[in-house]
Amino acid sequence: MKLMTFMKDGVYRTGIKTEEGVLDLAAAVQNSASGESLPTTVREVIAGGESARETVEAFIAQLKIDSPEQYRANLNHEEELSIGPCVTDPEKLICIGLNYRKHAEESNMPIPAYPILFNKFNNTLNGHGSVVPLPRTSNEVDYEAELGIVIGRTAKYVSEEEALDYVFGYCTANDLSARDLQRRTSQWLAGKSCDGFSPIGPYLVSADEVGDPNALAISCTVNGELRQNSNTSDMIFNCKQIISYVSHCMTLKPGDIILTGTPEGVVLGYPPEKRVYLKDGDIVTVSIDKLGALTNHMVSE
Repeated sequence: MKLMTFMKDGVYRTGIKTEEGVLDLAAAVQNSASGESLPTTVREVIAGGESARETVEAFIAQLKIDSPEQYRANLNHEEELSIGPCVTDPEKLICIGLNYRKHAEESNMPIPAYPILFNKFNNTLNGHGSVVPLPRTSNEVDYEAELGIVIGRTAKYVSEEEALDYVFGYCTANDLSARDLQRRTSQWLAGKSCDGFSPIGPYLVSADEVGDPNALAISCTVNGELRQNSNTSDMIFNCKQIISYVSHCMTLKPGDIILTGTPEGVVLGYPPEKRVYLKDGDIVTVSIDKLGALTNHMVSE
């Protein structure tokens, strides 16, 4: 299943991407004659786990058979939607630093012994096709293509062997970073938490469709120029290890997001004389195999 959110009448609606378009889930359920009580928000589907996902999938399949006209009436053209972040209200947004070998090498940083954790906040969430404001306080905004993990079950002290059982799905993400703010102190928070600096989506793809999360091609382009081109297999700490480690530091809850680090090719990895940071008008696209492409426009604040 591919879940997404879109804005309609000032509120987020939950969409299900289908071959025919994006189904407005709440509208389809409301207009259904079945009288079923179904989860109709991303939060409810995540919290309901595999059974909720299967129930929604079964409802949509039956709706297509029983009421094809009603099914079509609740479809939207994706390109006409104002798409939001695929998860709109995570309790926690945890990020992993220096988690690709070649990225650590280009940054002239030692391979970490443990995952480096930092956090972002909900103010950074952004959607596909949306504007990213380049803050007045920074002249060095950088892109970071990342795989996002969305937790589906409460996780505490989880083993590596069981870790992926706690995942609802995965998404494409861009961990935008204001490098000049980031480097002011030993703590990265200031450079990571600017408004709109965490675009995620457009889709939240359920784990059953993804398979091995550490075998996915990942790339980033700026104005069509390829800047990052790698594979999640280059992670220092794989998804199982990350989830287990974080769960030993804090309780993970359904809807929490973990951004798993970025591969080589970021602006900061270039020699100082060749660094060209993001500027007004730039278009950044992050793509991950099976998860889709996430595009955002940079605009001066």
